[in-house]
Amino acid sequence: MVKLQNIELVFNRGTIDENRLFENFNLSVDNGEFVSIVGSNGSGKTTLLNLVCGTMRPDSGSVLLGDSEVTSIPEYKRARRIGRVLQDPKMGTCADLTILENLSLADNKNKPFGFSKAVNRQREEYYKTLLEMCNMGLENRMGTLAGALSGGQRQALALTIATMSDIELLILDEHTAALDPKSSETLMQITQRVVSEKKYTTLMVTHNLRFAVEYGSRLVMMHSGSAVMDIKGEEKQKLKVDDILGKFNEISIECGN
Repeated sequence: MVKLQNIELVFNRGTIDENRLFENFNLSVDNGEFVSIVGSNGSGKTTLLNLVCGTMRPDSGSVLLGDSEVTSIPEYKRARRIGRVLQDPKMGTCADLTILENLSLADNKNKPFGFSKAVNRQREEYYKTLLEMCNMGLENRMGTLAGALSGGQRQALALTIATMSDIELLILDEHTAALDPKSSETLMQITQRVVSEKKYTTLMVTHNLRFAVEYGSRLVMMHSGSAVMDIKGEEKQKLKVDDILGKFNEISIECGN
């Protein structure tokens, strides 16, 4: 469960550039919900994710993860409970490490530090089973440097890394935006499979309206720090892109996008 309660956030307060993005903003996400978040540039989509992850803090209000309030908890501590995949494929993996080394490093998340081998070969078969879900043959390239992978392959590896530990929440911040259409489609299929099998509570920001409609159990459209559309359940299952395109174009034109 994720809750944002009575959130207020003002940028450049007291200056000519003051921008009150969130004012008394509330959002509640139930366990296991897969929420697609869309909206024009500057609507608050990524800022919302940053508030949840702890990258930013609100001026007032509270952020809850599960049964605990995390508003004042720093980002690195929240990261123990959150997996996050960013837009840039370079951000989620270490280019100069092999696939095996990347997975071994991620495998130590939330574990105590100590003097031991960086790469546990006994876990290699387990890593391969994780990569098999991607259907990209990465399990046969364990010695390949992450920097030598294509953008789609690297994002698939980043998604695997983000979801291989015991997390409560998965954050996807435009994780297909830097990819070509075919790679984007493949990564979304992998995402759906991982989220469904592991039953993750998921927040996904995307500019792709079709992805927002076809994937996930709930769609939220943001505009000027408010949720102007919130569709879930049977209504979401029947949703078509044309059903939301008019509203999306309206707010995009209003924002000059």
